Amino acid sequence: MSCENYGFPNGTTCACPPGYGGSTCSQPSCGGNIFQGSARPLASGSPFANLTSCSCEDGWTGTGCNVCQTAQACQAGYSGVTGNVGSLDGASLNQNNTITCSTVPRVYAAGEMSCLVQNPTLEALYPGSTTITILRNLNAPFTPLPNTTAFGVSGSVYAQLFYDGVEQFYCAADSCSQDLGSGDGSANWNCHDFKCTCRSGTSFCGLVKASDLTGVINTLDGDLGISCDAPSSDNTVSCAFKQSILQQVFGSSGLALNGCTFGECVAQNVIDTVSASSNGTISSTSTGGTSLSGGVIAGLAVVGGLVCLALLFLGLGFVAQRRARKEGAGSLKRSGGVAIAWTDISYFVMRPTTGFSLRRRRADNSEHRKVVLDGVTGRVVPGEMMAILGPSGAGKTTLIEILAQKHKSGQLDGNVAFPGAGDRHPRIGFVPQQDILPPMLTVFEALLFAARLRLPEGVPDSEKRARVDDIMDRLGIPHLRDVRIGDGEKRGISGGEMRRVSIGLELVSRPDVLLLDEPTSGLDSVSASKVAKVLHALAHDPENPTAVIASIHQPSSQLYHSFDQILLLAHGRALYTGPGGFAPAEHFTASGVAYKEGYNVADYLLDIASDPPVGLFPMSQGNLSDRQTGSGSGSSDEIEKGMGGPASVQAGKESVEEPKRRSWFPRASYATTFLTQLEVLAGREWKILRRDKTLFLAHIAIAAVLGVFCGGLYFKTDITIAGFQSRVGCLFFLGALIAFSSLSALHNIIELRPLFLRERSAGYYSPSTWLLSRVIFDVVPLRIIPTIIVSTITYWMAGLAHDAAHFFKFLLILVLYSLAMTLFNFLLACLFRNGGIAILISALTALYQMTYAGFFVHLNAIPPVLRWLQWICPLKYTLEALSVNEVGSGLMIVDTLEGVPVSTSAALIMQTLFGFGENNYYRDVLVLFAYIAGFGLGVIFVVWLKVRERR
Repeated sequence: MSCENYGFPNGTTCACPPGYGGSTCSQPSCGGNIFQGSARPLASGSPFANLTSCSCEDGWTGTGCNVCQTAQACQAGYSGVTGNVGSLDGASLNQNNTITCSTVPRVYAAGEMSCLVQNPTLEALYPGSTTITILRNLNAPFTPLPNTTAFGVSGSVYAQLFYDGVEQFYCAADSCSQDLGSGDGSANWNCHDFKCTCRSGTSFCGLVKASDLTGVINTLDGDLGISCDAPSSDNTVSCAFKQSILQQVFGSSGLALNGCTFGECVAQNVIDTVSASSNGTISSTSTGGTSLSGGVIAGLAVVGGLVCLALLFLGLGFVAQRRARKEGAGSLKRSGGVAIAWTDISYFVMRPTTGFSLRRRRADNSEHRKVVLDGVTGRVVPGEMMAILGPSGAGKTTLIEILAQKHKSGQLDGNVAFPGAGDRHPRIGFVPQQDILPPMLTVFEALLFAARLRLPEGVPDSEKRARVDDIMDRLGIPHLRDVRIGDGEKRGISGGEMRRVSIGLELVSRPDVLLLDEPTSGLDSVSASKVAKVLHALAHDPENPTAVIASIHQPSSQLYHSFDQILLLAHGRALYTGPGGFAPAEHFTASGVAYKEGYNVADYLLDIASDPPVGLFPMSQGNLSDRQTGSGSGSSDEIEKGMGGPASVQAGKESVEEPKRRSWFPRASYATTFLTQLEVLAGREWKILRRDKTLFLAHIAIAAVLGVFCGGLYFKTDITIAGFQSRVGCLFFLGALIAFSSLSALHNIIELRPLFLRERSAGYYSPSTWLLSRVIFDVVPLRIIPTIIVSTITYWMAGLAHDAAHFFKFLLILVLYSLAMTLFNFLLACLFRNGGIAILISALTALYQMTYAGFFVHLNAIPPVLRWLQWICPLKYTLEALSVNEVGSGLMIVDTLEGVPVSTSAALIMQTLFGFGENNYYRDVLVLFAYIAGFGLGVIFVVWLKVRERR
């Protein structure tokens, strides 16, 4: 036997829910009351029973007359079946057993409700009257007649929808719970295992083929929600019938129910018991609110973990800083006293070859090697200053860089030793040819920056300032103390003054050995003379004598005679190594190259080196002392200082051969702790930001202008289908704007790269510190703040979701996307030395993101061979999250299509037009976090591995 309305067989008939009868439960009751059960009169009609002509008794209302209105109606119905009911005057001892009628949305045992279904889309298709009746069973055994006024198990729901008096379909759900909210009279029911059955041949279910809903209704499943507001003044209530498919069609509030009436015949003692002890009933407790979703909890856990981790690192950094300052407290230690000796230094680079022939690659490498240096040997002791002379291409710069322990890209052989350094690594100062200085700082600030990072942590700041003042006095630049350095765009100090500042940056660290690459090139004779005097005074300092080596391109006679030692290079080989002055002229005169009296010795030596006779090159490689012009043993000064003889040269010897594999992340020692480095770097970045406000103000102004432009373009978008497309277009515009505006981050890194390379090579700070400072002073003021400005202006002008929760979720997505794109451009800037290539790739990536974001083309319409690219498109996740956040506010589309009014959920339009998932917001947030983490780790890896000085 088949029973409708989810009745069940009971002998030869069916047991039916309240208000239904007949052999198959297909006939609704017509009049009477729910206490009458199967004895109630039933509606008639063909082919379906119709309630249009039925009328309810006094005290009963609703479709099918199942909703009580007065206690007298309940008492009369109950006494008509049992013959007994208590009085209501309060005098009876059985007062609590009296039957009463509860007309509030809350259910105590089993309650009936009846509502009007009003929706413009439904009314356009079905212009008649649509109503729904719902039986909610909470505590079925406590209803007055359990098998009559209730049906099924506790925690179940039965519903029937009528159109013009004819039942169209019926539904049921179980595992229900009742939520009373904040206690204002509202009630929300949440159920599972929802199902519906369409009655074939009715208006909704096949009578009109064009509007047949059978396929939709019969597939309804999942969870069911019935939410009802507190009663209004006329004792009617608005409710919502919520299910996922219904919410997609009719909006987040589901199917709207209006004019709802409630009636539950229940004993007073049940009301008192449930009200006093709600946890003693089935699912009748009030939660007082909604629980957080798993995505929110996971997000809060991640954010909390990151905050705790940051605080932990900050605490550890503070402890390390305090320990370093306490352990290293004291004055500056003595510098100098370290010699430098190099033996058989040879350096080769591969010649560029054409083609990719394996035979060519396997050929003898010597055929394709260019010799830059060949067996060069020399030594400089503290208190001496050596000049390396030679024509262009002789190898002067290469030798200086090798002695300065710089990374070289070619093949290097030989040994460099630092006698007198002992077990510690000597402090080597290196001044390159180019003056790479921070243009927005003053001379004093640039030198103090170097002192704070290169002098030990324990040295007081006052002593570091005194050291800077002393260096400025020695360099002859105290008058430039408060003058900004400047650059090609903003004029500051002169070229000679820049050269002296570059030297000062190395002198503040108190180097044991100072190496300079053409310190006088481009300077006039006066400036060159001042530089030479500074170097001579440093080398011959009686307290801290220092070994100084400088490559000189074309020195004047006065400059030449200021050097103690001369090394003359020609074609990468040493023609002369020994004392300066006229000694080289005497040496070459003895070798057959006459010297003209009064002629500049430096010019004479350069003439020889430009086209040297073959006989001038040494034929065999002797020991170091044999190569020196003059005595074959060390000088008396060297012996006194402990530097003479071969044994002393071997002490502290450091091999510079290259066959060993370097670690990807070589350990570097810094004079200061991570926290101190961050403090000093942050101070410099803040000064630069305050003094050069153009970039910051430009970002802010452009953000405000674009916000007004975008807000005006999409001003107060309506809620039609076209208006919804405009809303998504507005969100897409903001995402594309962020993608292209983040290009400026790439340009900033390219500009700062040379300064970072110099300072990293000199051991100022670690790459991690520099990256963190860039995040603080680039991402926050130039990315996040402009993003918030343009987004806020556009959001409220465009009329997007008007509540704080959705606004801040909107801002969160855009800030995350801005961070991801900024880090992506950081990565490109670090990967490619050529800024043009990096900018091209960034622009093409932005175009790719716009294509696969889902706005220009439906993602499901892309051919499968290319469709997978959407999953690696950050803008796709951004636009989807923004759209889901917008429709999640309950946005309804109200429009007219070919004269038919449409009122449907924006979520359905979003899925139809763009293919976005309605529940993907938190997934998209996590994906954006993953992009940020991935790009961030990529930047850290590339900076540590690739962005280093190689010469």
